[in-house]
Amino acid sequence: MDHGDVDLSAKPTAGKAYLKIGDVARAVGISASAIRTWEALGLARPHRTESQYRLYSDRDVQLLRRARYLRKVRGLNAPAIVELLRRERKIKPVPDRATAAIGPHLRRLRAQRGLGLAEVASAVAVTAGFLSSLERSQMSASVATLRRIARYYRTNILEFFEASDFNSRLVKPASRKVLEAGPGVRMELLAWGKTAMEPHLFRVAPGKGSGESYNHEGEEFLYLLRGQLHIALNEEEYLLKSGDSFYFESSTPHSWKNPGKSETWVLWINTPPTF
Repeated sequence: MDHGDVDLSAKPTAGKAYLKIGDVARAVGISASAIRTWEALGLARPHRTESQYRLYSDRDVQLLRRARYLRKVRGLNAPAIVELLRRERKIKPVPDRATAAIGPHLRRLRAQRGLGLAEVASAVAVTAGFLSSLERSQMSASVATLRRIARYYRTNILEFFEASDFNSRLVKPASRKVLEAGPGVRMELLAWGKTAMEPHLFRVAPGKGSGESYNHEGEEFLYLLRGQLHIALNEEEYLLKSGDSFYFESSTPHSWKNPGKSETWVLWINTPPTF
């Protein structure tokens, strides 16, 4: 079979032992260090033993062979390979450091209050299984769900960014605090500390959005940098396009979604800081 057309839906053969990294390197024809690099990009998801040895499945090997084919034959670089395989739904994005930090923070909040999973899950209208996965950083939650969790703990979503109180006047793009608020919704905090405003860059993938409606105290201002955004305020609906600006009171139940075919970028400002 051409490695460009491997069957990536196949699962490891029942009873067949997993492979160690050296075996995978020989089978795929790449170095162990390259495997570790590609693993960090989500091109392999090995199991870990108690002593932290990597154990790879047949599917991992097939996926790595596919990546090697795309690299050697089609000349794609690593980011292009990852993007292609994501579009083909063969891999999922790897949570970044900021996203991974959410789970332990939520678990600490619950533990500090001596609460059980079922109790918190019921209060915020999610299942205990979902909340458990969220605390283990295996799932991400929508903005509306994060808002309910933050309200339950009497805190705000801003704390999930783990932003320090230090307020730097200049924030470089690489220094932004990032929060993945459900699949396809990326919130980048543009300033933090003792501020009267809370500015974000929202990046919303096609078809993604806030989930259900939510509301809180304050005011909000939006400026569409690119793409489209459908926003609903109670029974009123608006379609915002690049260059449009929008203001509303946060106490009005609101929901939003990207109805377009490309990523939407929104400069989103809350005052006072309420997320």
